Amino acid sequence: MDPRPRYEAEQYRPGGKLKNKVALVTGGDSGIGRAVAVIFAREGADVALAYLPEEQTDAAQTRDEIENEGRRALLLPGDVTDPEYCRTAIEEVVQRFDRIDVLVNNAAYQKHQDKLDDISLEQWERTFRTNIFGYFYMAKFALPHMKAGAAIINTGSITGLEGNRSLLDYASTKGAIHAFTKSLAQNLVDSGIRVNCVAPGPVWTPLNPAEHGDEAIEDFGADTPMGRPAQPEEIAPAYVFFASNADSGYITGHVLPELGGDTTAG
Repeated sequence: MDPRPRYEAEQYRPGGKLKNKVALVTGGDSGIGRAVAVIFAREGADVALAYLPEEQTDAAQTRDEIENEGRRALLLPGDVTDPEYCRTAIEEVVQRFDRIDVLVNNAAYQKHQDKLDDISLEQWERTFRTNIFGYFYMAKFALPHMKAGAAIINTGSITGLEGNRSLLDYASTKGAIHAFTKSLAQNLVDSGIRVNCVAPGPVWTPLNPAEHGDEAIEDFGADTPMGRPAQPEEIAPAYVFFASNADSGYITGHVLPELGGDTTAG
């Protein structure tokens, strides 16, 4: 991508909010996931990364960034659409770090289609299996290893709040993620485990230019009030907020839009 997505968050000043915590970030190789992993490490967390095997190079770079922050990293190549991979990934995290304090469900798949007829059955299933089945699998297998004070943070989307005419399947999964967040939060409130969701608008990540032409990418995010897409480093601090009991200990079941000035969502 040119320019490269910014994830370094050079202006961010840590406060030890996640000191000695253990976090698992799905889709942690690039984009929002990478920015979250790096900023978590800066806040004192060890971070495990789940990612597709073909993204090994990007994942290795994210690992290096985590280690440059003085924290431990664990790479977990695989596909979150496979429940057995999710189960094994959780087991590897627990074997390495003894527990899971923060689960970030962030892996996603999207493909624009102009008409419902253009969405194949295979695309519909892949989108749902990646974007919501994977969230369920990870939460299900992680919860036995999470204690009171732990947090689950899901990545939603403006499309799940307002819909999107060319992202029917993707927007549907994001709406499901928002409902999953609120329902799971209610389900776990007595256990002391909080569940929240970050719902960004357009973000400059590899998820978007992979299927757009140069002209469309030049205009990506231009319809926001700020006139541009967010950078991953601008979205990541919201995940720290939700992961930190000091910041959000009384917040669960919340979907937080980050929309570059748009106030119409939800």
